[in-house]
Amino acid sequence: MEELQPSKHYMHWTVIALLDFVTIISFENIFYPFQNQGLSVVISWIFLLFTYVIPYELIASQMSLTFDNQDGGLASWVRRSSNDTLGYVTSWMYWVQSVPYIVDVSNSVIVSFSWMILGNNTLGQKMSPFWFGLLTFGLILIFILLENAIKNSLEILSLIGGGAMFIMSALFVLLAGYALTQGAHIATQPFNWHSFMPNFSLKYFSTTGLLIFAMSGAELAAPYVVRMRDPKHEFPKAMWLLAIMTAFLTIFGTLALAVFFNGNQIPHDFKMNGPYYAFALLGQQLGLGNILMYVFAVVQAIFMMAQLAVLLDATSRVFAGDVADNFMPKWVTRKNKNGRPVNSYLMTTGLSLFLLLLTGTLPDINTIYNWLLNINGIVSPYKTCWVFFAFIAVRLQDKKFHSDYVFIKNKTGALLIGGWCLLFTFVCATLGFIPQEVKFGTWDFTHQLILNFITVFVLFGLGLVMPWLRKRELRKEKDCGTA
Repeated sequence: MEELQPSKHYMHWTVIALLDFVTIISFENIFYPFQNQGLSVVISWIFLLFTYVIPYELIASQMSLTFDNQDGGLASWVRRSSNDTLGYVTSWMYWVQSVPYIVDVSNSVIVSFSWMILGNNTLGQKMSPFWFGLLTFGLILIFILLENAIKNSLEILSLIGGGAMFIMSALFVLLAGYALTQGAHIATQPFNWHSFMPNFSLKYFSTTGLLIFAMSGAELAAPYVVRMRDPKHEFPKAMWLLAIMTAFLTIFGTLALAVFFNGNQIPHDFKMNGPYYAFALLGQQLGLGNILMYVFAVVQAIFMMAQLAVLLDATSRVFAGDVADNFMPKWVTRKNKNGRPVNSYLMTTGLSLFLLLLTGTLPDINTIYNWLLNINGIVSPYKTCWVFFAFIAVRLQDKKFHSDYVFIKNKTGALLIGGWCLLFTFVCATLGFIPQEVKFGTWDFTHQLILNFITVFVLFGLGLVMPWLRKRELRKEKDCGTA
């Protein structure tokens, strides 16, 4: 009988790793921590790698294999390990926290095309915030349509985008080292052990949420476990590969940045345009002019479009895949003939428009770009807290749940690691409300602080409306049934 079944299309573990890499870390993710913390961010990356990232990704491995027959990913983990209410809260937070990132990624696509066309950083001078927001909104709409039209677009874009970006990132690191052998001087001075020591200030801890945002997302691959040939062995391998790629990019990429940029005097638009400055400086140092910058702009555009495709697909599947009937209206979870949760795409579009309207109150494109990054440094870590909550809940019920892979077989040790990750993530997310690029006490600081609270309140608070709508829906169905 098995021979009569059509052959199943399996995803290789390297594809899973690249798919997750596309959504977790990119070359540009090392720029804003470098601007916020200088050379000391290298110590932060190393500390987080061993005490947070590796445990996080191996926890994701255990949880994915524990609930390998669930469509909802993280939402299923929480729902099955606790109750329906918390499962719904998780599914909502997981979905809605992706909206600021979707807008941010769309912004990055536009910036990459501006460098391809203009060859410089003058986008902010040639385009108003209104048109920047309008283009961002249009791009999101286009990709939602493409998600439904192009078969296997997710895998194709992930392979091309993830692979090309990792190659470009590795190339930058290697060529920076080569430039040093050819007489280039390290721009960040002094370059000594003291410069790597963190300054444990309020600003340091309030910016750590952005590091968590840059390195989190391993659980996004969970819904694809069922598409692997041998999940027991392949999924942990994918997570280890992901950790290695993340470590290489964050640590060696930051050291390479110190070669070309003075960590004590960073350009004000470093977060938005820094990657292009980096490849332009590298090309000039190697006598290649702006060739490397243009190559990177093309790769960045492909990479960001891959991120957009993965985010729109995976997060919408989490949102519609496994939520309790008592919480989510049926029209939200309804799928079309291609199995796509179309209405959740429409909700994504609406909330993206809400964020873009808020950004319209900010003075320029650079401020918009930075503010959206800071919002991601708040909402993304709050979502990540549920990964560790679910892990703790599962380990407290070891006899109830079975997994082919177990991270730390000692129960006490596992609970301590999970508890540490949960507390650290929550504290960093909460400190992230503090605006980063503006001075305390100014109107700009107060303005962004208000926007931060409004955004988080609306994004998370809107989830409370859905159960109310579902109750009305059930009441209407009951009335129709008794009529």
